[in-house]
Amino acid sequence: MKIKKDFILKKIAGSYVVVPVRSQAVDFSGIIKLSETGAFLWELLEKGADREELIARLLDEYLVEEEVAAADVDRFVERLKEVDLLE
Repeated sequence: MKIKKDFILKKIAGSYVVVPVRSQAVDFSGIIKLSETGAFLWELLEKGADREELIARLLDEYLVEEEVAAADVDRFVERLKEVDLLE
């Protein structure tokens, strides 16, 4: 999985937001705000991480059970798919 190239993550006033650039700046309306964990997953997806890597990295970074990490990753990825942010 990979984030589409015309979206970038910015930290603005302590908040993480997804910003459309180039052609997406015209086509995409709205704003996406991410939590710190969402930003962590986003950065991994920018590098093409798969589901297993996302889960493993969450387990390394945060004190969370594997089932919870897997459910969180699935929910996050599904939401990105819904708003068409994944290639």
